[in-house]
This record gives sequence, structure tokens and C-alpha cells, in this order.
Amino acid sequence: MTAPRLYLDWNASAPLRAEARAAMAAAMDVAGNPSSVHAEGRAARALVEKARAQVAAAVGCKPGEVIFTSGATEAAAVLARLAGPVEVDPTAHDCLWAHRRPGEGRGILAWGHANNETGIVAEPPADGRPVLLDIVQTVGRVPFSFAWSGAEMAIVSAHKFGGPKGVGALIVRDGVEVPAGPAGGGQELGRRAGTENVIGIAGMGAAAEAAARDLADGVWEGVRAVRDAFEAALEAGQTGTTIVGRGGVRLPNTTCMVTPGWKGETQVMLMDLAGYAVSAGAACSSGKVRASRVLAAMGFDATEAASALRVSIGPGTGREEMLRFAEAWTAAARRRTAKAA
Repeated sequence: MTAPRLYLDWNASAPLRAEARAAMAAAMDVAGNPSSVHAEGRAARALVEKARAQVAAAVGCKPGEVIFTSGATEAAAVLARLAGPVEVDPTAHDCLWAHRRPGEGRGILAWGHANNETGIVAEPPADGRPVLLDIVQTVGRVPFSFAWSGAEMAIVSAHKFGGPKGVGALIVRDGVEVPAGPAGGGQELGRRAGTENVIGIAGMGAAAEAAARDLADGVWEGVRAVRDAFEAALEAGQTGTTIVGRGGVRLPNTTCMVTPGWKGETQVMLMDLAGYAVSAGAACSSGKVRASRVLAAMGFDATEAASALRVSIGPGTGREEMLRFAEAWTAAARRRTAKAA
């Protein structure tokens, strides 16, 4: 019997949680516009505000600091509306990298807290600059509190922790003023125009609450144990592969493997045919044949930066499944070596 496919691309998008699905199904029956003052509108508003409190609890901020958006990319676009230069962490996601802006003065620092390609967790320098923090991969996976982070802003995306795609949030610390965007309406207390995506927001809130519960219950320590067993199996295979960030502070679910000369896209296709969904990097850029900008910024040469495979797992990914994947990948690596000899 053929083994079922194994989804190993949680950093691109986590499977939809049952709690999110149920919350979204219930929200579909609420007809009102959340900006309307009648009973139906108040019912929709109640769903939005419940989700706002759920997201705030998971992120470690006040409910009033949560601005719902269509996702982290839209949230990051606040950088385009702020005055002054924007310095971006060289390994940050493209949604931050797109807003680099040189100029005089210290300006704003846009920083990726947990890297989506490597899993490396890094705190921004405390040098007095205002900070926008990308916590897309952080929420629900490692302990984090926006209140304690020192950042002025943060960006979040629901589908990374089991919510629906197409909804996220910009977190703005009390007292920090940001221009509204897009312009056009008074929603989100005048901070983001457009009727709120009530169904998606309800799903995001339920997923955030469930994700925070998993983290508190130690679920991700079990994920870490599975990931570590997988990496030990890789090392035992002796394929000349480097595990990026091994020994440092990383997300508990992420392995970035660099096998010089073996293109990441080729590995993805081979593993896909074998029944494994993996990635050659960030989902927004892995379809493009190019070296990883993140790895290049870390000092890997062009060949190495084009030879990365990202494996990202989640709760429910089994140890035996991962050892089976390690065996399949190692066998493919050895066939490649033998063919080249």
C-alpha cells in the first residue's frame, strides 16, 4: 500500500484548525455589517471584537492595539506610509524587504523575529530606533509577548497558526500614531478602511486562541523532539549537507538543509513525486528559480544559496513519518552522488 502524502510545509501555511473552521462556519450565518448599529450589525461587531481579544491574548498585547488587515503583507505596508528612512534586517521576509528606504537619520528598523526559511530566532538590536517586528512565524510556536518586546509595531498572519488565508493584523502600541491605509472609510477606529472580513477574522481569533493553548500545553516541545530526531537521521546519512542554524535558537519545527550543487527546486520536485510536500524557501518566492537572498545575507555563496531545502512540520507530524522522509531524501541524495561519480 502506498504511504499517504506527508505535508512538510507548515511555514508556508499551516492546515486550517478545526476551531477556526467552526468559528468561520458560525460567522457565515451572521448577516450584519459590523459598522451598523442595529442588532444584526452589533452581532457581527461582537464577533470581530471577540477575535480581537483572542488575537491580543495570543500575541501579548492589548485588544485595542490590534488592527485587522488582509494579511501580514498589507500590515507591513504601513512602512510605506511612515516618514523617514526604513532599515530592514538583511534576512527579513520580502514583505519587509520591499519597503527599504535609505535616508538621513535613524528612522525605523523592520526586523524579522523568526526567519521563515531557516527558523532562526533573533531579537532586534536595542538601539533606540522604533521597531516593526515580523512575528508571523513566531506566534503560537515560541513564547512571545508584544508588550515585553519593546517594538512599536508588529505584523501577524492567520494562516501560519491554523487560521484562514487572507487575514492578518498590524499590532500598534498604544500612543504610536500610524497613518490609516488604505484610505476610504472609518473602519478599525479609522486605522484601516474597508468592511472587516468577519468570517476570516472569526477564524483567526479561534485559531489564535487554540495556538496559544497548544504552546502553553507544551505541544511544540513534542514537535521539536520530532524535528531533532529527523535531523539526527539526516546527519547519520552523511550526505555532505549543512543544517542551517543548528545549535542556535530556532523555531522548533524548521529544518533548512543546504546540499551544495543540488538545486532546491530539483529536490522539491523529487520529494513531491515521492509523496512529500517541502519547499525551496519562502512560499512567495520558491516558485522562482533564484538563490535564497536570506542565505546569501548569511554568507552562503551563490551555489549554496540555491541548494537549500526547507522542511517545516507541525503538531501531529509523527516521528516515524519524519524518519521515513529522512530515508527517502537520503536515498535520493546518494543516487545523485553516485550518478555524478
